[in-house]
Amino acid sequence: MRWNFIPRLRNTGRMCRPRWTACWDGPNRTGTTCALDCGAGIGRITKRLLLPLFKAVDMVDVTEDFLTKARTYLGEEGRRVRNYFCCGLQDFSPEPNSYDVVWIQWVIGHLTDDHLSDFLKRCKVGLRPNGIIVIKDNMAQEGVIMDDVDSSVCRDLDVVRTIVRRAGLNLLAEERQENFPDEIYHVYTFAMR
Repeated sequence: MRWNFIPRLRNTGRMCRPRWTACWDGPNRTGTTCALDCGAGIGRITKRLLLPLFKAVDMVDVTEDFLTKARTYLGEEGRRVRNYFCCGLQDFSPEPNSYDVVWIQWVIGHLTDDHLSDFLKRCKVGLRPNGIIVIKDNMAQEGVIMDDVDSSVCRDLDVVRTIVRRAGLNLLAEERQENFPDEIYHVYTFAMR
């Protein structure tokens, strides 16, 4: 599927930078007012992807220390971060009608299936008109794999698609990240609303 409504990533050296395609055209274009970075950590996605594209960004992470470090890491651009929410995603509820994009990267493995489904339902309520939810994460080849070190899980594509449908969302696109070794988990990006 072609991504004609969300950032298209292209490699520009060390970081992947977004390249918007038809997102700005037509009646269903995604806005650029505000994005939510879920599982934001110290703000790498906020700094390198979201702040260059959106007027404002909110960050949510379960670790207060990460959010404190984000204020320094983001530098001057950090003044456009409206809120630093310290909360687990299983308990976080986005404000209704607030976000053009909800970006969820490398964090869904820390949520149970029920918590993930419920969180996605709440994110749907948080979307502005034509807003989208993006998940970028590792995908297992088959089934669900438990990580004994951090107690996270890695789900396969069918499991994630089922959770997305259960949350009442329509999957608009999915794309496998290229140029990763076959020996490691595949990385997929999903867009939904």
